[in-house]
Amino acid sequence: MKYSVVVVDDHTLLSQAIEGMVNTFDKFKVLYTCKNGKEVAEKFKGSPRNIPDIVLVDVNMPIMNGIETTLWIVEHYPHVHVMALSVEDADNTILKMLQAGAVGYLLKDTKKEILEKALVEVMDNGFYHTKNVTNLLLDSVSGKNNRSSVSFKDNELTFMRLACSEYTYKEIAEKMFLSPKTIDGYRDSLFTKLNVRNRVGMVMYAIKNKIYTP
Repeated sequence: MKYSVVVVDDHTLLSQAIEGMVNTFDKFKVLYTCKNGKEVAEKFKGSPRNIPDIVLVDVNMPIMNGIETTLWIVEHYPHVHVMALSVEDADNTILKMLQAGAVGYLLKDTKKEILEKALVEVMDNGFYHTKNVTNLLLDSVSGKNNRSSVSFKDNELTFMRLACSEYTYKEIAEKMFLSPKTIDGYRDSLFTKLNVRNRVGMVMYAIKNKIYTP
């Protein structure tokens, strides 16, 4: 079975080009395309069959832009991975998308093989970041330690540090000699405890609070 992808872009020709490219990947297929976040919401509500594994979303769109679309998807369908695919390369825009819950940010001039790699890593690891985005995230977090307000069990700290690596959740379970279901429990508990939307937010918290040092 292939992972399903939805492309959200208000430029029809570009949207069709992205669809054609993704459909050449071994592990992915495009379910449909939309022109803005409003269309995405209508499709998602229309049928469970319309809900994909990944949404590739542009940032600048009419009616409901990329940031608004990401926030809506993360709130209502948190299991769906949202990745930005845009020409916008301003640091503040990238950060806003990541803070909204996007698990990655790629520019539209990205090579085909990089896009495929990104999609694979999103499904395997829960996120994908280029070197530039990783550096931007590191620069955006301060070194101030705020851990005093949150307490962690030893296994939660171990899990959080491993989650800052390239390991998949399944691989983390193997390294901690725990079941994948237990690891999922740690993940969901930490997301709630830290008030973050996804693995990226947890990693940012770990770096900011010196739980993990790159």
